[in-house]
Amino acid sequence: MANTPENCRINYVELNVRDLDKAKAFYGQAFGWTFTDYGPEYTEFSDGAMKGGFTTQQAPSPTGGPLVVLYADKLEAARASVVAAGGAIKLDIFAFPGGRRFHFIDTDGYELAVWSKD
Repeated sequence: MANTPENCRINYVELNVRDLDKAKAFYGQAFGWTFTDYGPEYTEFSDGAMKGGFTTQQAPSPTGGPLVVLYADKLEAARASVVAAGGAIKLDIFAFPGGRRFHFIDTDGYELAVWSKD
């Protein structure tokens, strides 16, 4: 199977927030973003070109910073590549509505995630 054009590309961004309703009100009013709720702790946003999410599952970082999420056609292969390149797995592969993903720490200490539809 050939790789898709989305393979190994930034595909999604997540921000930890204290209050989903406040975040939705701010970004909706300021930028006209729209939202799809996935339970009481998660909402997906769309700016018309890219999608991302707001979650209350973890506390916001005091220094800020979104979670950058890449897409991979083959999640296990992407996980193996991350480890082989020197990355550390922070959250191993888990299921979520829409697919599966894992989180890793890169060699500079940044946390990123990789997801797949499989």
